[in-house]
Amino acid sequence: MDPSHNPLRPTREAPTDAGRHLPTREALTDAGWFSGRAVDITAWEAELTADGFPPLHTVARRFLTEFGGLRFPHCGAGVTRAREHFTLTPTDCLGEADGFIEWGADIGRDIAPIGELAGGTCAWTSLGIDETGEIYAISGLSTFGRLPQALDHLVLGYMPRAVA
Repeated sequence: MDPSHNPLRPTREAPTDAGRHLPTREALTDAGWFSGRAVDITAWEAELTADGFPPLHTVARRFLTEFGGLRFPHCGAGVTRAREHFTLTPTDCLGEADGFIEWGADIGRDIAPIGELAGGTCAWTSLGIDETGEIYAISGLSTFGRLPQALDHLVLGYMPRAVA
């Protein structure tokens, strides 16, 4: 086997399913996602609002309706950083409303909570999405990019880029 071969690194082939590469699609399927998936996010919205978060914007609502509640337990070697487990449950961000609001104001975006990366570890951070579909790690604000590429970056283990 070629030592430079990394099965997690997307090839130059065209991505599948709206931009998601095959390993990402497999991870999504393993987590319970399927085309047309739709979950009721009403209870999450109520809990987030009661905790001080602003109402979810349209992009966050669409994202959570399709991907909300999924858990990705896989850890290990990634492309440019280690893969870490993450969840796409917005109520994992309860207690962090001030941070989302402040970072959003700093960059002129409305960042809504979508989940948690590396929960229970010293590298823990909340995940958020803005109204353009860009996904952020909230502690020390960094970006995994815009959808659908952002899901590839989270699943495959790409280092997020710091936001200036």
